[in-house]
Amino acid sequence: MAALVWDKVGDRSYETGVSKGVLYQEDRTGIPWNGLTSIDESSDNSTEPVYFDGSKFNDIVTLGDYTANMKAFTYPEEFLHYEGTVQDQSGFYIQNQPPSQFGLSYQTKVGDDVVGVDAGYKIHILYNLTAVPSSRSFQTIGDQLDPLEFEWTITSIPEELENFHPTAHVFLDSRKINPYLLLDVEEILYGTETTDPYLPSLKTLSTFIRNWNRFMISFGSNGIWIADAKDEGIITMLDDTTFQITSDTAEFIDADTYTISSSARDEEDMWLP
Repeated sequence: MAALVWDKVGDRSYETGVSKGVLYQEDRTGIPWNGLTSIDESSDNSTEPVYFDGSKFNDIVTLGDYTANMKAFTYPEEFLHYEGTVQDQSGFYIQNQPPSQFGLSYQTKVGDDVVGVDAGYKIHILYNLTAVPSSRSFQTIGDQLDPLEFEWTITSIPEELENFHPTAHVFLDSRKINPYLLLDVEEILYGTETTDPYLPSLKTLSTFIRNWNRFMISFGSNGIWIADAKDEGIITMLDDTTFQITSDTAEFIDADTYTISSSARDEEDMWLP
């Protein structure tokens, strides 16, 4: 038993900022979104009270879909297509066309009373979005230049996820997730020197995270094989020349024989080289 304690050192956290925006196109490849200034999320959840014999005894909650108000000083040229602007000829654009769906990711900073704003960050991932531009006001240039801030209302179509209510919004918290798993996910979302940034389906992403243990076997020259595991406890050095592997893909057969293989890949093969 213990009494409650308020304002313990390190417990006072806050969230701020928006950065590292990525626009994911119809083929799920990503391009950087520079100039993103805010994502104002809103909830259209609703409750309906239930009464019996004149007394309220329950609330029926109806879960809504993800909606938000998005603002930016600029946007990728490719985004015009997703807000309903089509380039017919080079430099000739036609507006008020049917918009297309897109994906989006961005980061928010998490701070605390110990290390400040660099305590951690969250990666927000949004699926199946539709953007409707808000009204835009163009004014004459005066003594002070005020750049136009573009604004959109974004709505979503949720994706199915086993054992959960369908959703279009998930996030990863760098303070809690395995750092090597986070690195793998970031390499998928942001790309590497050899791979393009890519947005996997929500089902694929969740399967990848749930089954992740990052144990990989690769083969070099002269029959040499290499085992790599970023997570602690899979490969343990017993002495300078002896190691132990603890994995469900390693099978002991006899004193001189065993089989071993890489971790199982998910149905869309998200493992990176």
